[in-house]
Amino acid sequence: MNEGSDTKSVGFDMRDLRNAFGMFATGVTIVTTCTPEGRPVGLTCNSFASVSLQPPLVLWSLSLYSPNLQVFLQAPRFAVNILACDQFELSRRFSSPVRDRFEGVSWASGEGGVPLIPGVAAHIECRNETRHYSGDHVILIGQVVRYAYRDVEPLIFSRGLYRSLGACLTGDGSC
Repeated sequence: MNEGSDTKSVGFDMRDLRNAFGMFATGVTIVTTCTPEGRPVGLTCNSFASVSLQPPLVLWSLSLYSPNLQVFLQAPRFAVNILACDQFELSRRFSSPVRDRFEGVSWASGEGGVPLIPGVAAHIECRNETRHYSGDHVILIGQVVRYAYRDVEPLIFSRGLYRSLGACLTGDGSC
């Protein structure tokens, strides 16, 4: 660690630990699926990651206390909508406790009816493969069945704030 850093040990203050985790910049996604009755469900998620190219697998984690837990556990498919840098308001909406996050939000049906949000940087449609319980979350792994992307700036989340990529640091402009 650098001089001046404050090293913490066991007996963590959860807010402080969350601040430490927040130093890792992530993309922002809205993970979507449908209830058995066909009602769209979605939530903001920044715990998304690619796992494998052969076979193509991705993962994301969901709190065991999420009101959408059972819907995502039972759904055969889900979509990861990777947000573009101009979609921070959608991220806020899908992380808020509103009853119907899709009210007033346009969407299209993807593979198996999963909601795809227009204007995103990418859609990754998945078949729900496996899950692993760890701590207070479940890690959901999906096999990619279809994807699409656009050459736009993604939305970034770091230190509790939405950000864009900003300046290129390679020096030759080849970001």
